[in-house]
Amino acid sequence: MLMEDLLNYNPVLLALFATLFTWFVTAAGSSMVFFFKSIKRKFFNSMLGFAAGVMIAASFWSLLKPSIEMAEANGTLPWMPALVGFLSGGAFLLIIDNILPHLHLGLSADKAEGIKTSWQRSILLVLAITLHNIPEGLAIGVAFGALANNPDIGMLSGAVALALGIGLQNFPEGAAVSIPLRREGFSRLRAFNYGQLSGIVEPVAGVIGAYLVLTIEPLLPYALSFAAGAMIFVVVEELIPESQAGNETDFSTIGAMLGFATMMLLDVSLG
Repeated sequence: MLMEDLLNYNPVLLALFATLFTWFVTAAGSSMVFFFKSIKRKFFNSMLGFAAGVMIAASFWSLLKPSIEMAEANGTLPWMPALVGFLSGGAFLLIIDNILPHLHLGLSADKAEGIKTSWQRSILLVLAITLHNIPEGLAIGVAFGALANNPDIGMLSGAVALALGIGLQNFPEGAAVSIPLRREGFSRLRAFNYGQLSGIVEPVAGVIGAYLVLTIEPLLPYALSFAAGAMIFVVVEELIPESQAGNETDFSTIGAMLGFATMMLLDVSLG
């Protein structure tokens, strides 16, 4: 009954609530810095692998598959929106990656990517983490925005499953941000603040994604696949390479398998 009641709410508002939830889970994960001073490499790799697995599964089950089905129902070429949107999402993240100044954890300041700047190292580190939260928020926003044109339980359940899956991987992700920042020399409070701030972009991207879908109805299949392309870019560009660092790569692979299986289970069982 609760799920049916949610269909009466504005999709943009639902997207906001869902992404506030994922941000809260990120903050909860970041709070682990108050209890742990360091994080073992095998556990760190496992968490990154898990996040990668969730995002890969969500890209297909929650985004690309519905995009293809919607295009087919609309009488257009089923593969066209998926292909165009997917590549556009990857291209968008590639452009942002080359423009936005950012620095990945564990690298020296001279390895910063994007436009050269004199910004502090801490700001560059947080921007690197914030960058891959944009497509997560966008994906949730687009999924809930789709309810405006297709307000059924299946679509709502799929959007909820996506939010739960991304929220689930945001907990270890939050810890994987704040604890290494502590190792970088940050105080616990400062590391926590930066960790949770990295997730605040998700509500912003979520509301924008939902609003755009509501405003431009034919955009929906393209928007779904756009979010998928952006997420896969993050996985290949950042999560997989970082999870494979060191000698604990088996844990990265196991984490990715578990993450994919978890997201697939959520999406198929709820959606």
